[in-house]
Amino acid sequence: MNLGMGEIVLLIVLALVLFGPKRLPEVGRAAGNAIREFKAALNGIDSKGTGADANANAKKTSAGEDESGT
Repeated sequence: MNLGMGEIVLLIVLALVLFGPKRLPEVGRAAGNAIREFKAALNGIDSKGTGADANANAKKTSAGEDESGT
């Protein structure tokens, strides 16, 4: 997907018309956070920077101890 200078300018102008100059930074920030969370979910990293598998194993262990009465 090759975008030339004309297409990029058109997209920027269209974004400014749709969202306005005050709201555009908020939209960009929200999109960036969404992309970051999506990438982290693909890599299996939770918001604290630890692996999701380690967190799931800890929950299983604590749930197993509660069920056995120990």
